[in-house]
Amino acid sequence: MGTGLRLNTRRRFALLVILAGILATSAASAQDYTRRPPDLDRLTQELFAEIQSDQVPYEDLYETLLQYYQTPINLNTATREELRVLLLLNENQITTLLLHRQANGDLLSVYELQSIEGYDLRTISRILPFVSVQSSNLHAARGSLWQRIAREDNNALYLRYERVLQERQGYTPPTLYHGQPTTRYLGSPDKMLIRYRVSHTKDFSVGFSLEKDAGEPLSWNPGSGRLGPDYVSAHVLLQERGRLKTLALGDYQLQFGQGLLLSSGLGVGKGAETITTLRRSSVGVRAYASLLENTFFRGGAATVQMAPTVQATAFVSHKNVDANLQQAQDSLAQFDEFTSGLLYTGFHRTASEIANRHQLSETIGGGNLGYTSRDGNLALGATGVFTHYGTPLLKRAEPYNRFEFSGKENLALSLNYSYVWRNLLLFGETARSTGGGLGTVNGLLASLGPTVDAALLVRHYDADFHTLYGNAFSENTRNINETGVYFGLKVRPVARWEVSAYYDQFRFPWLRYRASAPTAGHDALVRLAYTPTKTSLLYVQLRQRLKPRDLPAADVVRPIPLPGEQLRQSLLLYCNTAPSTALELRTRLQASRLRDDPGLPWRRGYVLAQDVSYQLNRALKLTARYALFDADDYDTRQYVYEHDVLLAVSVPALYGQGTRVYGLAEIRLNRSLTLWLRYAETRYRHQETVGSGLETIQGALRSEVKAQLRVKF
Repeated sequence: MGTGLRLNTRRRFALLVILAGILATSAASAQDYTRRPPDLDRLTQELFAEIQSDQVPYEDLYETLLQYYQTPINLNTATREELRVLLLLNENQITTLLLHRQANGDLLSVYELQSIEGYDLRTISRILPFVSVQSSNLHAARGSLWQRIAREDNNALYLRYERVLQERQGYTPPTLYHGQPTTRYLGSPDKMLIRYRVSHTKDFSVGFSLEKDAGEPLSWNPGSGRLGPDYVSAHVLLQERGRLKTLALGDYQLQFGQGLLLSSGLGVGKGAETITTLRRSSVGVRAYASLLENTFFRGGAATVQMAPTVQATAFVSHKNVDANLQQAQDSLAQFDEFTSGLLYTGFHRTASEIANRHQLSETIGGGNLGYTSRDGNLALGATGVFTHYGTPLLKRAEPYNRFEFSGKENLALSLNYSYVWRNLLLFGETARSTGGGLGTVNGLLASLGPTVDAALLVRHYDADFHTLYGNAFSENTRNINETGVYFGLKVRPVARWEVSAYYDQFRFPWLRYRASAPTAGHDALVRLAYTPTKTSLLYVQLRQRLKPRDLPAADVVRPIPLPGEQLRQSLLLYCNTAPSTALELRTRLQASRLRDDPGLPWRRGYVLAQDVSYQLNRALKLTARYALFDADDYDTRQYVYEHDVLLAVSVPALYGQGTRVYGLAEIRLNRSLTLWLRYAETRYRHQETVGSGLETIQGALRSEVKAQLRVKF
């Protein structure tokens, strides 16, 4: 008893010393801390920099980070899996936190993290927006569910409007072509959103979203599923109701194992963070509040605590998805009616897009049985997913589609594991789908010392492995027709310096779209980062990626046509500094060159961007960017993350020659109302038109305006 009292007293004394140091070096308040909104731009640079692709679900990544900000993880109750989800802590840091909590009880403040081995100021500052320190029994004295919802601070309505100012081809009056009117958008160029959500960590989440994309008409026809705006989403999520751990109704997401069968949220894979983003976490059932129209389930899901170490999840989903239905022309065809594939754009602007809207019924059911040891070091799971489509899927009769999924039904089963032994984490998942296709991904993360982390990941996905909602680690956009080995390393040689690197070797045993033969390639990255202060970051990053694909007919130089050895090399220089608490400056130079095959000329692209953020006072913050870009063609386009209104994402693709400018004002009108105003324009040189097809603009300027109002209740 006396020893425990002395330990507690020493701990409190140490905490007071830590707090005193913080107060002496910063303007922190005498109470705990005030969580600041996450710096998503900087976090993007640190975790996901150089994700130069239009296949990355940026909105889903952003939405997941915002969810963790709005409903932060409680460090006093978080499990190992929940801490892994952040992607900001390595396995050794997670272990030391859990051991500290076990030995000393609940944390008294987030600043107590400084007394835990492995938690430096940089790590703490990165996780602060996404974590909290609260009592273990969060709901004991807060009243009923309805009372908690009524009193919840995280309760807001968002109203958003945006529009491109120039007239695009799709909005001009239709003309006749061979006696028929040309294709045009059927709705106005206005994009509008209404969004509401109230939520609390490990308790509840209730919300809905209504969105109309530019060009989509407003239409009220309940019989065809049109309820005004084109996209309507809603959810109710309840958690921690005794043995009922989670109950979701409406729209939701699922993630188990390494994401081979079910994956959602932060599935990043390769990026500037070479270690922690490799593994996935079995976060189970999550509320869905994003605007992507094809990455969610619609129905119900529940997780029940079967025993202290065993949880079971069951789910069912039914919704109609976009597809182009076709009638067979041959009476001996396999199917009378079929679709060649699902449509994922989410746009319903023209007559043909509206005709394809919600044409295919999709019913999915399944579950997961998971075991976690009492110490949290061992986790095992089994997952099953059954998918049924109302109309068969049948890909076009192309050689690369030989092993693609066809038919109405697919059953996939998987086993996953995760085991922590000292400073090692072993993890993996193996699955098999209808037809016998096998998919497996297995990895190892190791803390080789206080300053060295390493990773190894091996994956193999058969050409006939079919998983329709999976998104495990891969080079391809889907887990199919791929074998690869990934090596990652992170070294902190001296304080404030960090070296990160990875090398990924992969091959595709069967043909792919735009690759008419089996191919192999590699992807390598090295990055040197320096953090002189808590508010400054500098780094240089080099990346090389070889991924063969077919050459245009004019560029074929071999006697036997084979896919060209396309090589992309890129350089990224970044500097983030804050001369004062109110002023922040960011400079970015991003350049790449691309060669389709040895002997062919290099094509190049670059962008130079300067950002300025200034907090005039508590009520007004201004952010602006001026960027110059020059890219030879669309293949050398540059993606650059931009600041946007809260809950929105802007990552434009820049190619051609020109300038990109935007300004953003965040105005806090009062405690309940916050207004965002944004203007952005891209001005091109040596061009008479901007865009193509129905998006064509006459002239060299494309500008957008956006306004958003948040009402907090």
